[in-house]
Amino acid sequence: MSITSETGNGSRMKYLQLVDHIHTLIEKDDLHIGDRIPSLNQLQDQLGMSKETVLKGLNYLLEKGVIESVYRKGYYVKKKQVQHSYRILLLLDKMNTMREQIYQSLLTETKGAAAIDVYFHHHNFNVFRNIITENINNYTHFVIVTFLKDDPAPIINLIPPNKRIIIDYNQLGLSGDYTAIYQDYEYDIYNSLTLLQHNIKKYQRIILIAHPEALHAQHVINGFVRYCKESGINYDILPEVDETKFEQYTAFITFSRYDSDDVSLIKLAKKHGFTLGEDIGLISYNDTDVKEILEGGITVISTDFWAMGKAAAEAILQKKTLNERNPTQVIIRKSL
Repeated sequence: MSITSETGNGSRMKYLQLVDHIHTLIEKDDLHIGDRIPSLNQLQDQLGMSKETVLKGLNYLLEKGVIESVYRKGYYVKKKQVQHSYRILLLLDKMNTMREQIYQSLLTETKGAAAIDVYFHHHNFNVFRNIITENINNYTHFVIVTFLKDDPAPIINLIPPNKRIIIDYNQLGLSGDYTAIYQDYEYDIYNSLTLLQHNIKKYQRIILIAHPEALHAQHVINGFVRYCKESGINYDILPEVDETKFEQYTAFITFSRYDSDDVSLIKLAKKHGFTLGEDIGLISYNDTDVKEILEGGITVISTDFWAMGKAAAEAILQKKTLNERNPTQVIIRKSL
């Protein structure tokens, strides 16, 4: 078989003719699942294509999951049919209620057009790097949450920009025209506290519990300090809950990874006989079902994680690039 024209059959791109050729071999049972497909050189000779065109076709088949690459051995048939238009690698930092919302939204909004594989790096840079580098040719899109102490930009930049969707944290140092749907922590806390101004006024001081290891802590601190200075309220910033700073008519803001600070503050309020929402105020980041009912309801600043997943799906399905701040809402409950 020899193909000499640039586009061949009508306007069919030449690399897709290689894809058709492999599909034909599979459909005719000339190739079975687990079989090694012809080598790069063999495909070049058989199809009269350049090495670059053959590699482009093979990468397409890899992305669709039809073939798989085995180091130093070649390419092997993995499945017979392309069941989805897109294959998405969703790389999260951890699993919790918020991350589950992103996944469910992405799954729902892609409407069966995508296969989604979920990976977790657990804030480990080596795990993060390995997941991306080992799968660089296996997916049509990468939806990524970072939150890493080491700079992940050089690794993320290995992914072509049109395949790259960064969510939740607006990672710096990335090249190209890629999609980013992120929380603007500095803007969100400043704007949220401004909306809560009437409720905050009844407290004499406001304390932000900001764990220094949190990557986004400084952004939250910047917005918090700006609000406090402009409103003239006394404030403090602590790395953890400190009982010596626990005084009546103080409001606390927490964004602990596991909400442990909320529990500590509620316990201290009970220990001192203080009433939450009157003697002590509490504002927590990220809404959950538990916060809706805990102690009559915890006031929250919460981004819309479902909207984040929906926007990522929109970028994929509509083949467009988005760069936008994800919407955040304030829900006022009894704790303030």
